[in-house]
Amino acid sequence: MPPSLIVLAPVAGTVLAMTDVADPVFAGAIVGPGLAVDPDRPGESTVVSPAAGTIIKLHPHAFVLQVADGRAVLVHLGLDTVQLAGAGFTLHVSEGDEVAAGDQVVSWDPDAVEAGGRSPVCPVVALEGVAASVRGLVRPGARIDVGAPLLEWD
Repeated sequence: MPPSLIVLAPVAGTVLAMTDVADPVFAGAIVGPGLAVDPDRPGESTVVSPAAGTIIKLHPHAFVLQVADGRAVLVHLGLDTVQLAGAGFTLHVSEGDEVAAGDQVVSWDPDAVEAGGRSPVCPVVALEGVAASVRGLVRPGARIDVGAPLLEWD
C-alpha cells in the first residue's frame, strides 16, 4: 500500500462537501470522492498544485495531477466553465510539466465566473479513489487557506 497522500487546497475559500456541489457528476462522486472549495472573492485567485507530480491533463478550467505512485487528483475551476473556452484563465504550466506541491498552475477570477452566471466552486477529486480511503482534513463550512492540507488519501 502506498503511503497516504496529503492533497492540498488548490484555492483559498470555504470547504464544501462534494454532495453540496451543484453538478451531479461531482455530487455523486462518479469520478471519485473528494471535497470542494468555494473560492474567496472578489479578485483574481491563484490556483496551486495540490501535491507534487506531473500535470497529465490541462485545460484552462481544469487539470489532472498524477503523483509518483500513479494516483491522480482532478482540480476543476468552477462548474460549466468549459463553456468559457479559456476566457479569464491564465495557465502557468504546460501538460507534461512536473510541479511541486504549492506551485502556481492557473490564475483566474472567480468573481468574473460568478458574474457570468456560473458557479466558481472548485471540486477537488481523488480520481478513481475509493470513498473509504479518502478523508477530509477540513470539515465542510470551514475556511481553508490556499496550500493547506485538504484531503488525506490512503
